[in-house]
Amino acid sequence: MKVAVLGGGPAGLYFAISMKLRDAAHEVTVFERNRADDTFGWGVVLSAETLENLARNDPVSAVWIRKHFAYWDDIAVIHDGVRTVSTGHGFCGIGRKRLLTLLQRRARELGVKLVFETDIADPKPFMETHDLVVAADGLNS
Repeated sequence: MKVAVLGGGPAGLYFAISMKLRDAAHEVTVFERNRADDTFGWGVVLSAETLENLARNDPVSAVWIRKHFAYWDDIAVIHDGVRTVSTGHGFCGIGRKRLLTLLQRRARELGVKLVFETDIADPKPFMETHDLVVAADGLNS
């Protein structure tokens, strides 16, 4: 299957990785408008449950990601000057740039083609040349 992923953020990259894990013969290409080391946003926070799902889907990238996470159990909410703390939630976070670097590395390792500095104004041409087109450009999808 020939797959075009339009958007090289965490979701697009992880989808591409997942497709290659399902069938290494898939031809998967990720198209991203920015450079490989450009990023927007601060970081990504995941729950312990989400980490377990990542590990089941791709143990290799899960290990890489876990090594770079910061972990915490408490959530503090301040409202009208009153601080309320809830514990035992099991969250972790990673800087967005680090996460993208790790996912790009894993995608390349699996044979995903990454094409940067390519702005896609119209996805229709991809629909004619690919079996599957995934819009993974965040809020612009």
